[in-house]
Amino acid sequence: MLRLFPALGLLLLTFVMSVSVQAQVQPRVLTSIKPLQLIAAAVQDGVGQPEVLLPPGASPHHYALRPSDVRRVREADLLYWIGPDLESFLPRVLEGRSKPNVAVQDVPGMTLRHFGDSHAEKSEHHHADHGQPADQHDHDHRPGSLDAHLWLLPANGRVIAHKMAADLAQLDPANAARYQANAEAFAQRLDALDQRLKSRLSGLAGKPYFVFHEAYDYFEAAYGLKHAGVFSVLGEVQPGAQHVAAMRERLQQAGPSCVFSEPPFRPRLAQTLTAGLPVTLAELDAMGGNLAAEASGYEVLLENLAGELAGCLEAL
Repeated sequence: MLRLFPALGLLLLTFVMSVSVQAQVQPRVLTSIKPLQLIAAAVQDGVGQPEVLLPPGASPHHYALRPSDVRRVREADLLYWIGPDLESFLPRVLEGRSKPNVAVQDVPGMTLRHFGDSHAEKSEHHHADHGQPADQHDHDHRPGSLDAHLWLLPANGRVIAHKMAADLAQLDPANAARYQANAEAFAQRLDALDQRLKSRLSGLAGKPYFVFHEAYDYFEAAYGLKHAGVFSVLGEVQPGAQHVAAMRERLQQAGPSCVFSEPPFRPRLAQTLTAGLPVTLAELDAMGGNLAAEASGYEVLLENLAGELAGCLEAL
């Protein structure tokens, strides 16, 4: 009887080792921002869990990487980011990577927009810089430059998911069928989501609203919406009284309207700008900072965006 124990011990050890080897085989996926993590979570569902680099509330335009972030960038098996037009802090760090990294703006099949495209031409921009150093958003949003908020178009989400599934299948052939099936199921859910959003937003065209950051053109173009103006302001710089008066006049001309800022911060200007006017202050979350990285997370991000827009505009 005693002689059985070494055999059992060996069997147990073999089992533990095989489990740990299997665990190590799962590719480590790292995305720069939460929306890409949500798409990866749909593709990896049931197999692995993608990680995200930026914490909730951090701006991808000017994030300062910590040494631990640099380590994560170098160690991930697959890294996905939008591209240098959004995460300007990443290219230098990516030079130290030997493993694959994918700028999704370069993936074939993506629908890309540029600032100043026909959809954006009527937008009135009020940049409150007054000789202060320009906000990173202003740099990125020059006419002709790439609009990097490309994840807000469901069709792009589908393209990104298929690219991730192909990359993962190559790295992890044992789960290739699962990745491909997940990407297909995701694409079908996005088609259904697209129809739901169209019906939810179809009656809102022409309702006036203003944004603090021109981030929503992909979403607006898909669903027939258009912001009436953009208030691009520096977070801590209060524009002069003359400038605020000009912006208030624009709001007065619009009549009842919505003014959307982005969580987690509401610009201090928002209160000054809208005091005494028939304006509703609300938020649009393009990043989904607090969403759980699960298979339906990307769909929830888009549903929430539609809900935030409709919730305010329907009440006008």
